[in-house]
Amino acid sequence: MTVALSSLISPGFHDLHLDIKTGLHDEYWLKGGRGSTKSTFASTEIILGMIDDPEANAVTFRRYSNELRDTVYGQFEWTINRLGLAEQFRFQYAPMQIVFEETGQKIVFKGADNPQKLKSVNLGKGYVKYAWFEEVDQFAGMPEIRNIIQSLFRGEDHRRISIFSYNPPRSGRSWVNQEVRVAKPGRLVHHSTYLDVPLEWLGDRFIQEAEHLKQTNPVAYEHEYLGHEVGTGLEIFNNLDIRTIAVEEIRGFDRIRQGLDFGFSIHPAAFNRMHYDRTRQRLYIFAEEGGVGLGNAELWRRLAPYNDVVTTADSAEPKSISELKGLGMWVRGAKKGPDSVRFGIRKLQDLDAIIIDPVRCPRAAHEFQNYAHERLRTGEVRDDYPDKDNHSIDGVRYALEDDFASQGSTRIPKEWLSFGGRA
Repeated sequence: MTVALSSLISPGFHDLHLDIKTGLHDEYWLKGGRGSTKSTFASTEIILGMIDDPEANAVTFRRYSNELRDTVYGQFEWTINRLGLAEQFRFQYAPMQIVFEETGQKIVFKGADNPQKLKSVNLGKGYVKYAWFEEVDQFAGMPEIRNIIQSLFRGEDHRRISIFSYNPPRSGRSWVNQEVRVAKPGRLVHHSTYLDVPLEWLGDRFIQEAEHLKQTNPVAYEHEYLGHEVGTGLEIFNNLDIRTIAVEEIRGFDRIRQGLDFGFSIHPAAFNRMHYDRTRQRLYIFAEEGGVGLGNAELWRRLAPYNDVVTTADSAEPKSISELKGLGMWVRGAKKGPDSVRFGIRKLQDLDAIIIDPVRCPRAAHEFQNYAHERLRTGEVRDDYPDKDNHSIDGVRYALEDDFASQGSTRIPKEWLSFGGRA
């Protein structure tokens, strides 16, 4: 029986199939909406890869063991049957695995709810080439997943492939939505929807349901069928663009601003360097320094390379500002004033976009994405702004206070030049 690959892999995945076949990446994040066939694609690629490499095995994960049989195990059964290979595989429930009879290769199924059992993957022969995490957003986070992958991908130097499939959660604060924004060598993020799939694969009923939801609840349609983050309603910043900022872009930045929020034992010092495009109402945050336990001397050592424009710092620490000035830093205290927190945050919310480079500025990216209103015990939403996990946000507010008040700029005052940076 000959089966055309195009009857299993929808057009939206053709380029991705070639990417995997030619070995361009080793980590694939398949995100998308309902009916996008991403699970069919993952199972097909694993089966084809195992046939091409008689030493390759696969381990497929769900967060909970009781979800395996009706989801990923059933998906592989369907895919193997569609490929016309059912007679060449042995299907077992205890232990749950699928065995390629000719070679003894295995597809093993594991839940992450029992970490001890993850260490007892019995292959018999060969090595683990594929690790597929289905509905990866249900896992606890990347530390849990890294521990699993590190135990699987040990030993001989073979090409290993990790596949992560999921429907993006509503909130940008979800760990998985944040993770795919992080640039990483070898990583490819792919987004798919039912609109990429031949209509005859889905059926009239599916299309009718999608169109009905599109008309009656556009936000739910965006999330469920198009796989977009639509928010929870509590996020404070809905104008974020988390992406790599190219070196060529940075070279063109000419309205540089810098802000510093002090911290030491528990709270980190947070310094950010940014470009404010007033005309287009865009803010680019492209460099950060700081951390916990930094004295002013060490802080100055880290910030010295950025001493070409004045830094606006938290005026609640005049002693630290004075010490940094004495070391040669162009720094001044923020003016603040009544209701300055609310004013500054609302001005940031009003910007067309806040672009943050997550590799250069991981702390700022994390804070801005996770900053959200809190609920009272009654369920009502507080209308104020939380004073926690906002150190970079505070520093950014300080840096832009003059711009937001339309009063001057933060270029180094000429009168400072004759004092070696001291004032």
